[in-house]
Amino acid sequence: MRQPPQIRLRERMTIVGNLDASSFVPWIRRHAAKLGLSQDIAHTGPDRIELEVAGPEELIDMMEMGCSLGPIDVWVDTIERRPIDD
Repeated sequence: MRQPPQIRLRERMTIVGNLDASSFVPWIRRHAAKLGLSQDIAHTGPDRIELEVAGPEELIDMMEMGCSLGPIDVWVDTIERRPIDD
């Protein structure tokens, strides 16, 4: 039985908190790759990281959850997600 095709979404994710971008950005890239998501980092700073992610909604949800728990050296306060229209 064939699985229905998964709908790919594109979203901008804004992560706010006490972020060590030098360790968190590589962590984000590895986590996205493990989930099979495409990603593009748009902004990095000590208190905000913005990225665009694309993939199935369930995997983007998993990416958000992973980022909210994050590596030990960051503290994520909020994550905002907005759809990106083609």
